[in-house]
Amino acid sequence: MAKKLKALAAQCRVKLIFKASYDKANRTSLKSYRGPGLTKGLEILREVREEFGLPVLTDVHSIEEAETAAEVVDCLQLPAFLCRQTDLVLALGRTGRPVNIKKAQFLAPADMAHVIAKIESTGNRKILLTERGTSFGYHDLVADMRSLVRMRELGYPVIFDATHSVQSPGGAGGVSGGEGALAPDLARAAAATGCDAVFCETHERPERALSDGANAVRLSELRKLWPILKKIDTICR
Repeated sequence: MAKKLKALAAQCRVKLIFKASYDKANRTSLKSYRGPGLTKGLEILREVREEFGLPVLTDVHSIEEAETAAEVVDCLQLPAFLCRQTDLVLALGRTGRPVNIKKAQFLAPADMAHVIAKIESTGNRKILLTERGTSFGYHDLVADMRSLVRMRELGYPVIFDATHSVQSPGGAGGVSGGEGALAPDLARAAAATGCDAVFCETHERPERALSDGANAVRLSELRKLWPILKKIDTICR
């Protein structure tokens, strides 16, 4: 996947950060696939970084794993569900690595200022803010483009997570559902609003993905989407 994404990014002339999880710790069901684990997962991410020269991002769910992950990847992600966990926030900040904060589904954009302050208290100013949708009734999320504007006022780059914003948490029984077909539409809207990057899960065959396939964008669709997002971004800037 990394090899194909790098080639596609070069063709579309976009800057790419490769994101993958060594452990998907917040699965809906106990039976859901979580990933290869810390040791094997970081080995794979190190290989992606070294063989393909791609910057790598991964999420960290525990304090104990922060330093270990920071030795391998370029950017650490603070999961949305855990962005109020002070000890974890501080642990990520203290690594000195850039930290991508995913806004919790239950937080207002302005509340991110408190998470930022925690990381800044460690001396770390390498911060990214990501909008991934807000809870809207049972199993549904809504993407409020005003959030991108409000969070940018906090002084850091803002990312729009197009695929998690169309997720239906727990909406498919024991797993999360989603409407991946709508992700490109929201991505275009976010680019027009003025986000600094787009977070987009992809898979060659989303129907066979072990995680979040329902809200992923098919890899072949990125070839169409990336150039459009670039054009919109150019116009808006």
